[in-house]
Amino acid sequence: MPPKPYILAVDIGSSAVKAGLYDAEANALPHTLVAISHQQRTAADGTHEEDGELIQRVTELAIDRVLDLAEEEAEHVAAVGFDAMASTILGVDVRHEPVTPVFTYADTRTATDVDALQASTDVDDAYQRTGVMQHTSYVPGRVNWMRRTSPETFERITKWTDISTFIFTRWFGSTNVPASYSISAWSGLLNRHELDWDAGLLDAIGLERSNLPRLAPYSEGQIGLCPIYSMRWPQLSDVPFYLAVGDGAAVNIGSGCTDRRNIALTVGTTAAMRLVVDHPDDEPPPVVPKGLWGYVLRGDRTLLGGAFSEGGNVVEWALNSLNLPPLERLNDALADTVPDAHGLTVLPFIAGERAVGWSTNASGVVKGIRVSTSGLDILQALMESVAYRFSLVADLLRDEMTDDRVFIAGGGAMTNSPWWLQTMADVLQGEVHVPAEEQATSRGAAILALNALDVWEGFDDVMPEIAAVYRPRDQHHQTYRQAVERQKSLYDAVV
Repeated sequence: MPPKPYILAVDIGSSAVKAGLYDAEANALPHTLVAISHQQRTAADGTHEEDGELIQRVTELAIDRVLDLAEEEAEHVAAVGFDAMASTILGVDVRHEPVTPVFTYADTRTATDVDALQASTDVDDAYQRTGVMQHTSYVPGRVNWMRRTSPETFERITKWTDISTFIFTRWFGSTNVPASYSISAWSGLLNRHELDWDAGLLDAIGLERSNLPRLAPYSEGQIGLCPIYSMRWPQLSDVPFYLAVGDGAAVNIGSGCTDRRNIALTVGTTAAMRLVVDHPDDEPPPVVPKGLWGYVLRGDRTLLGGAFSEGGNVVEWALNSLNLPPLERLNDALADTVPDAHGLTVLPFIAGERAVGWSTNASGVVKGIRVSTSGLDILQALMESVAYRFSLVADLLRDEMTDDRVFIAGGGAMTNSPWWLQTMADVLQGEVHVPAEEQATSRGAAILALNALDVWEGFDDVMPEIAAVYRPRDQHHQTYRQAVERQKSLYDAVV
């Protein structure tokens, strides 16, 4: 019998909601794991949005199915842990009914408003207050864009909220449900020194604190589902629902990346590199190197790193557009390729750029195509180009890493490709470890709940098992460094 108590972990991702039960050692109960897909609306003008009530229904259906699959084990659920895609925002009216869709980090329609905001504020000071470079990924530009493009809709909005806090408000029947520091850090509006909404940016976008959720640690559990949900989920009616953290934070916790040695290297639809920096409560959070971000996890821990709008989506685009077979059928062919022998230089910004340049208008570029260039060449160059973006983040994080650092891989887009894992090790000149646990994000949400319950003293009481290790091959290091420099030159010329 798996050790009790059990945690119901819910991961609201950008393409699916995943949920399942985890035991007291953060091991998944496999027969309870579910995943339900949902899809965002996209358009050529930069639209990336989704219906908030649809995400709510999908999340509720995932919980229904877990409880049905768990049967008697559901009676031993002690808490519900959450993480959610970041950053998301939607506007609601006085009755907390949505008047906008959920806008995601990938929606780039706010570029003009972000540029105007940067021109009218002290960019460097705001960067260190909030830990982020203002960008289309974040909320301030979104608010000004909505005011400019849809003034009638804007006037109906009384509060701006992330998707997880919106859902919690529905479940608990209260408009006073808080948002966690973690999920709010991804908004670009959280002052990480004061753990409050940033006064300077609120003034710049014309909002009051009352237009945003109140703030709290993720460990402030919500208890007391409203009657309709208490009847729907009687096993959960008296257990705490812990506030959602950003999905990137959950991945770090779930994969054992809780210090400066173990660096999370994640490639799902998008990609990121992150490490956890701890600091005393009474000391300021670490300075954020220009090009990266620093997100609060809780008062004494900061998530430092960089994220990209490109990752597995680059592979999916190439496979579909070039009419290539599925990636698993190409692994052997990729393994036979010579590093950077295709003569291509790529900027993989098919969904815009975040780290490290934070351009509001970048797009994808493939330079050097010839008659001899094959579809496999382009796929190889695209995947290598993502690894090169990681190398730029690693260079900026170098002072925070220990000398014996290792990179912990996550995300199915990369862990299902041995060639890509080996390429990452070669480009980063460091070992890449692949955990046996595939659902690191949900596991992280479970660990955070176990920590809030005081079942775990820290975040790494039981480390994940490592299933494979990829070691760098020194003979390819110089080739890849030259390719990184070539990509940087193309970036300077084009972006």
